[in-house]
Amino acid sequence: MRYFIFILSLFVFPSAIFSQNDALNIVVIGAHPDDPDVSTGGTAIKFAELGHNVLFVSVTNGDAGHYAKGGGALAKIRRNEAQEAGKRFGVTYHVMDNHDGELVPDLHIRLDIIRLIREWNADVVIGHRPYDYHPDHRNTAILIRDAAFMVIVPNIAPDTPPLKKNPVFLFTRDRFQKPYPFRPDIAVDISDVYEQKIYGVAAHRSQFFEWLPWLSGKLDEVPQEEKAQLEWLAKQRERGITPEIRTALAKWYGAERSQQVTHAEAFEICEYGRMPDDEEIRQLFPMLGK
Repeated sequence: MRYFIFILSLFVFPSAIFSQNDALNIVVIGAHPDDPDVSTGGTAIKFAELGHNVLFVSVTNGDAGHYAKGGGALAKIRRNEAQEAGKRFGVTYHVMDNHDGELVPDLHIRLDIIRLIREWNADVVIGHRPYDYHPDHRNTAILIRDAAFMVIVPNIAPDTPPLKKNPVFLFTRDRFQKPYPFRPDIAVDISDVYEQKIYGVAAHRSQFFEWLPWLSGKLDEVPQEEKAQLEWLAKQRERGITPEIRTALAKWYGAERSQQVTHAEAFEICEYGRMPDDEEIRQLFPMLGK
């Protein structure tokens, strides 16, 4: 049923599949609606601006992430928020129908993800690292890694043609240090699209102006007027550029420009996917400096 729903969504966004041969196909997979936006939103905007195809995927429907709402009613709210976010980012947004907070990396969901990656003909797949406080994040990472390589095996999910080559799989940035900290192999300057990213993230109103402020005891600090809300959210989502990310920026943009970057997103190469050299990385991330 989950796969059938996804296939129907492809008819709503036919350009996502029937794209130009030179367009890249990027799949960003998160555990919840808003996870792809926060980790990769600026990079997704840049891909979309260059004419490439980006798919955001939430493996759960987000039906547990609130203090006063829940179940099917909340899942509907979060699905609608995701669709609005997709419009703001210029990407296709697909929300799978698995319960929030109950995700396990079972075979059925793995096969759904394998089919999804194949249908999108993905060049790059981006998702969580397997080290995280939230079990849904950890289990989504397992599902993504378990899909790597299997996407090219014909006898796995044989109802969907296999890919001809394994995509490049990437992890998104996190703060966790054990068993090893995040390594920024690729860093993308999103300074010029940061405000647009925040506008896209803000589409998830139930999360960023209700649930997360409630969790942190800041619900009474949320402004009521939209412009002030966006300014407040931009400050709340501010992430510093670490020395390691600054070094990665210097590699891809040059030392002088790297010092001017105010906002960046970074990615770590997963060994389970194709291992790209620097030339291929520049082809897959055409927004990087020359």
